[in-house]
Amino acid sequence: MPARRPLRPAPRPGQPLLPRRVATLSVHTSPLDQPGAGDAGGMNVYIVEVSRRLAARGIAVEVFTRATSSDLPPVVEMVPGVTVRHVSAGPFEGLGKDDLPAQLCAFTAAVLREEARREPGFYDVLHSHYWLSGQVGWLARDRWGVPLVHSAHTLAKVKNAALAEGDSPEPRARVIGEEQVVAEADRLIANTAEEARQLVRWYDADPARTLVVPPGVDLDRFSPGDRAAARRAVGVRDDALVLLFVGRIQPLKAPDVLLHAAARMLADEPALRTRLQVLVVGAPSGSGLAEPRQLQELAVSLGIADVVRFVPPQAPDSLAEHYRAADVTVVPSHNESFGLVALEAQACGTPVVAAAVGGLPTAVEDGVSGVLVDGHDPADYAAAIRKVVEQRELLSAGARRHATRFSWDRTAGSLVDAYSAAMAEMAVPPLVRSPRDRVRDAVRALSASGVTR
Repeated sequence: MPARRPLRPAPRPGQPLLPRRVATLSVHTSPLDQPGAGDAGGMNVYIVEVSRRLAARGIAVEVFTRATSSDLPPVVEMVPGVTVRHVSAGPFEGLGKDDLPAQLCAFTAAVLREEARREPGFYDVLHSHYWLSGQVGWLARDRWGVPLVHSAHTLAKVKNAALAEGDSPEPRARVIGEEQVVAEADRLIANTAEEARQLVRWYDADPARTLVVPPGVDLDRFSPGDRAAARRAVGVRDDALVLLFVGRIQPLKAPDVLLHAAARMLADEPALRTRLQVLVVGAPSGSGLAEPRQLQELAVSLGIADVVRFVPPQAPDSLAEHYRAADVTVVPSHNESFGLVALEAQACGTPVVAAAVGGLPTAVEDGVSGVLVDGHDPADYAAAIRKVVEQRELLSAGARRHATRFSWDRTAGSLVDAYSAAMAEMAVPPLVRSPRDRVRDAVRALSASGVTR
């Protein structure tokens, strides 16, 4: 089947080739889902914020995601210029993320049918998020004749190398799927220079096609405010020492490290029990059915259930109040491609204690906006928390300054540059295109002529 080549006028000499419409693929989680539970997290925030900024630049965005309920409308306008399309692919409920590879054919067919209803060239670029979406994008790329830009968000080889105790390794099928997407994508978007190095070193990515585009933070929503008012809003005492964890409750995020650190602090200073408050904001990852009360039971076994409060995932404005109310936000993850929670907390003026893994050394400036910890020894986290509390006023100012270096507007601008470069590359005449793309052109020609084996 021949590619449906875009029918659009070429730009005038010297003008960049700008996209008019982006097809964003997010198979396993919807940008409309509440982050902090199930499979919704930083990737959801990323898609929402980038889509809004692209729309503000006059670039339409259509997000394709799998429908998980029969009650969901087929199409939702998230904001003007951003449309979310719920794709039927497999049962609405009861499928975990590991079940979704079997539904990729159905999902891809629905995406291709939607585009086939349009004039050729309706979409100018594909942006896939996570490897499942990359598999769909790879096929759509060759069918539509538009570039595929891919964001991995997490990488199986990296996760398996830093596997948390009690966590399951990522399957070989995912590793293979990621390798295929890395090989086929026209551009790979890495959150940090470290992620870019991992793509090149572990997946043999082409360095010339691997770009570093840091995520941003909403500096208007996540901003310093009245701390006393924030504490009243979230229900903690003015004199409390508040330690905050935000995220999905799963071994990878290591909220257990915070609980063990809190227990260590109480053992070292028993009088602290009257003031210490540990807030865990989030819900179990995935279906949440495997061990839904594991963390609560750990708090009981450590003898700290009286100082730990579990809070369901919060809407952005309420989440900002929790950040403002906290003395320290703790991010003890075993791996993070970036760490948006750390950035949001710092934007609110709250310093962070974080693991020195993945993208967190970029998200947190050690000694300036918080403290980075090597390893996951609770004693080291207890010591780091004490250090931050002692220097909180200085670190709070540094946290906000550091956060202002990151902006969703800058993220969107860099993505538009990546889209434009990939579009221009695909528009180059075949004789001067890369060997990889010339092979693709030959395959398309054979398909168009009806040659089969």
